[in-house]
Amino acid sequence: MSDTKATIRVTQVHSGNGQKPGQQATLVGLGLNKIGRTRELEDTPSVRGMIRKVSHLIKVED
Repeated sequence: MSDTKATIRVTQVHSGNGQKPGQQATLVGLGLNKIGRTRELEDTPSVRGMIRKVSHLIKVED
């Protein structure tokens, strides 16, 4: 078994302004708060749930 963990690249493509407060907080929790910002996140069930909540605001690459 290798020591590398699966990661997901997440990029914000739409603004969180005008969204529900929970969705804005989720973007901040993912490390995204400006359009065009990209983060590499560990592929865990909690991160997948956060991605699902704001899927209309982000682009996801495996």
